[in-house]
Amino acid sequence: MPLDRFIRSLIAWQGAGGPPVPDRALTVEQARERYRASSARPFREDGHPHAAVASADRTIGTEDGSSIRCRVYTPESDERRVITFLHGGGWMLGDLDSHDRACRMLAASLGAVVVSADYRRPPEFPYPTPLRDAVAATRWTAESFPGREHVVAGDSAGASLSLGAAMDARDNGGPDLAALLLVYPPVDPSLRIAAACAYAEGYLLSVEDMVWNYEMYVPDPERRNDPAVDLLNADLRGLPPTVLATAEFDPLHDEGVRLAEKLAASGVPVRHVPGPGLVHGYFLMQDMVPAAAACSRLVVDELHAVLRPFSAPRAT
Repeated sequence: MPLDRFIRSLIAWQGAGGPPVPDRALTVEQARERYRASSARPFREDGHPHAAVASADRTIGTEDGSSIRCRVYTPESDERRVITFLHGGGWMLGDLDSHDRACRMLAASLGAVVVSADYRRPPEFPYPTPLRDAVAATRWTAESFPGREHVVAGDSAGASLSLGAAMDARDNGGPDLAALLLVYPPVDPSLRIAAACAYAEGYLLSVEDMVWNYEMYVPDPERRNDPAVDLLNADLRGLPPTVLATAEFDPLHDEGVRLAEKLAASGVPVRHVPGPGLVHGYFLMQDMVPAAAACSRLVVDELHAVLRPFSAPRAT
């Protein structure tokens, strides 16, 4: 399918003054500010389709005695579901505000409480700290909202952490998870699959961007062989049913497809949602790109079908 025309216009607009400066050429703080400016559009309650979702910031204790923030979203409709959400942004750029709208959409569409975890980020806190914080958030959510269907979800780097947290839950006595939602996850730190992808450059995320992200997240190359980082080669057996979304024009597309295939081969029920015409990051473009909004709704419908196989998808 051709690249979506709205996204094509966005890429053309960004390049109108010459090639954009890549994040890796900026300081970490400059890159974070750029990501925040492009992702965190102010939320206005008047006329917003998810205005009925309330939010409050809380604190989660971590295993090393520190604490992290989380934002708890409570929808008007309560379907006895709860989602631990781990934001993307190359492990180092995103935060609670960058993914506020996405979390409100999930809460409203699924009737689920959403706990968005502000895990500590590299380079200040490299691997395994972000993953340990993701595990702590998953456990906190289960303890704070017992008796609900529990989903761990994330986009991009957050999807990587979500899969790692689900593996930890499987191997270390829970919590029990009803489903996983992985939106364009990075799972091959060697980047060989991404480098061979037809869309390795020129579509908002590049392979060189991912090189920089992994260098910040896992500065020790030897640790990139850990199963929680080299997820494509990890033992995936015994994981919960998974909805896995990819984007067509994304360097991570092919490794996402391979992950879906390996999950299925490992006996995990998988629903793969392709993103035809879309790029990495479309989950944050729902209010700007109609095709991104439509695909995001399909992702939510697939997750709803996993949680309630015999009921119709909820209107979004």
